[in-house]
Amino acid sequence: MMQIRKAMTVAVLLSSIMTAQAASTIQRKQLLNDGWWFVENDSNFTKSKAVTLPHDWSILHDFDAKASSGNDGGYLPTGKGWYRRVLTLGKEYVGKKVRLYFEGVYMNSRVYVNGHEAGGWPYGYSSFWVDVTPYINIGQNEVVVSVDNSKQKNSRWFSGSGIYRNVWLVTTEKEYIDDWSIRVKTPDVHHVEVSATVIREDGTTYPIERKITVENPRLWSPDDPYLYHTELAVEGKDRVAVTYGIRTISYDAKGGLVLNGKPLKLNGACVHHDNGIIGAAAYDDAEYRKVRLMKEAGFNALRTSHNPPSEAFLRACDELGMLVIDEAFDGWREQKNDYDYHLLIDEWWQRDIDAMVLRDRVHPSIFCWSIGNEVIERKKIEVVKTAHQLAERIRMQDPERRPVTSALAAWDQDWDIYDPLAAEHDIVGYNYMMFKAEGDHERVPGRVMMQTESFPRDAWQNYERSQKHPYILGDFVWTGLDYIGESGIGRYYYEGDVPGEGWERPLYPWHAAYCGDVDLTGKRKPVSYYRSLLWNGGSTYMAVREPDGYHGKVKTSMWSTWPTTDSWTWQGWEGKPIEVVVYSREPQVKLYLNDQLIAGQSTKEMKAVFTINYQPGTLRAEAGSDRCELQTAGAPARIRLTADRQQLKADGQSLLFVTIEVVDAQGRGVPEAQQPLEVKVSGCGELLAVGNANPRDNDPYYDAKHSTWNGRALAVVRSNGKRGTVVVTVNGTRLKVKSE
Repeated sequence: MMQIRKAMTVAVLLSSIMTAQAASTIQRKQLLNDGWWFVENDSNFTKSKAVTLPHDWSILHDFDAKASSGNDGGYLPTGKGWYRRVLTLGKEYVGKKVRLYFEGVYMNSRVYVNGHEAGGWPYGYSSFWVDVTPYINIGQNEVVVSVDNSKQKNSRWFSGSGIYRNVWLVTTEKEYIDDWSIRVKTPDVHHVEVSATVIREDGTTYPIERKITVENPRLWSPDDPYLYHTELAVEGKDRVAVTYGIRTISYDAKGGLVLNGKPLKLNGACVHHDNGIIGAAAYDDAEYRKVRLMKEAGFNALRTSHNPPSEAFLRACDELGMLVIDEAFDGWREQKNDYDYHLLIDEWWQRDIDAMVLRDRVHPSIFCWSIGNEVIERKKIEVVKTAHQLAERIRMQDPERRPVTSALAAWDQDWDIYDPLAAEHDIVGYNYMMFKAEGDHERVPGRVMMQTESFPRDAWQNYERSQKHPYILGDFVWTGLDYIGESGIGRYYYEGDVPGEGWERPLYPWHAAYCGDVDLTGKRKPVSYYRSLLWNGGSTYMAVREPDGYHGKVKTSMWSTWPTTDSWTWQGWEGKPIEVVVYSREPQVKLYLNDQLIAGQSTKEMKAVFTINYQPGTLRAEAGSDRCELQTAGAPARIRLTADRQQLKADGQSLLFVTIEVVDAQGRGVPEAQQPLEVKVSGCGELLAVGNANPRDNDPYYDAKHSTWNGRALAVVRSNGKRGTVVVTVNGTRLKVKSE
């Protein structure tokens, strides 16, 4: 009889390491994102240009149908690159331990210090340390980083190229606290044990520990992401600040997932690591915005498909309240692409698992680890051994023994042969296979499941099935946000266009996926409001389905939904039938056009669909006490600019996201406006990118000239480190934001 791993109820306390001060006057952790010089496909630095990290050189190119990354990589170039920085160290660094910490370099990086190879890492998503103490001098030091992303294809989505995450200079005494040794345990929620390993100059180690009593603990949850703070110190040597959250978690097939004693269902989304029009560059503000957009869309959980995320992403999840599945790999020993992780796994899997778990185990947001995704060798018996090795390595490194999963999929009829593989997981991840849940439960009653990927159009079925069965913990839709690469996934198109899916044939000029609940400009699509209504409740929402034939005969694909928008502007369709969709938890919905009652209808699956003849004016839906309306827009009259914040930090890293909208004289968005734009930035900022939500618009994002799509576009501005005012001007319309 198959053994099922039983989930134990444990009190979990997790933490996130913050920047701290060493015992000396030198700052322990210094950001090294400025002062770099970069040259692409040439190691001659006389041809280099100044860059600020995080830096993704791929997104700074034109889209190219012949790019070797192809459909998967968004038709953007890859290649090789070299970075150089002069690091000046004063006499106070004599006798210190000096390390460089790279949060992520894609990929095959090598780090040289004063001509000596000091370290590097092949897997582009792992953070890594480089001890530069033996190679540095007092005075000027040359740091060179080579990056090789030339061997294609190595990814099934847009990876970006370069030093795309933060770089830090970490300076301590020769006896110091090992940053990735920090552990937090709670025998119960009132008692906290924070511990770490101290490394002596001779390489020997000893433990340190701090015990804390918490009389009235405030438990971390998505609804109340409360964090505590403490410090570990070695007197006169080193000190590190620790931020932590206290929570309890349990799960089993009878009770489901229980967080802090309360049942919780996972309304989750899968997210890739890129940040839309700025590419893979993982600016802290961009990562925080990504999590905020998902929180505002009603999600309570995210899956980092298919690789470990940035530290900034996890800090945002800690602070905003978002549960996380932290995922290691897309594949194992059998390839999906010629140069993917199958070339690294035998030599590097332990180091990459350790890099993920030791770095991330301190975050309260992480409730689950994932060891893989739809591995090709899933029908071979050897796959069970690989899964066992990966899972046990995680359990060894995680003192809280959070559950291990991976995303399983099958495109044939023999799903049940995966039972031995499934048994290696604490929670079994189902990709598009949750229709097998009831039968699997009968066969393996102790199995705990969650759908780790689902089609956006199946929102109701996945919600209903998750609510019905306690052994199904929830659902993770593919995806939360649109993203670069996997070009054409989620697309709708028109009769006469190239048919099919992205893996069947090239779909250029499509360069991005369109399956997200939120588009590339940060706007929520109607399906996002529907999904949130199902899982969270909320107000009635109304949208309109594009009439079949308005732009052409509509064709949908596997991850798409019917083109639907929050617009009542359909010029030229007067008197013709059009479908209005109202999402509501109320049992009855009434629809009015220009204050005339059109019809009433009962909701089914929390929505009502009306077919009426289009006439301009005001469309209003009433459901109980809820009211929502759409108005026909007039002619474009002006540009409206809306910033996501009121002030930038003058640190050279802060980002300003500016939404650009075409509006009529009354300030209503003009949904079909295709307005050419020219964006200018002056004062204390510089333009990073301009783009719209159209995945087949091949205008480059680095260009200041772009156009709106569906009446919208997005500009991203970076602080240049100066105090004063950032001025963003679009077609004569100005927006001013302070930089302090």
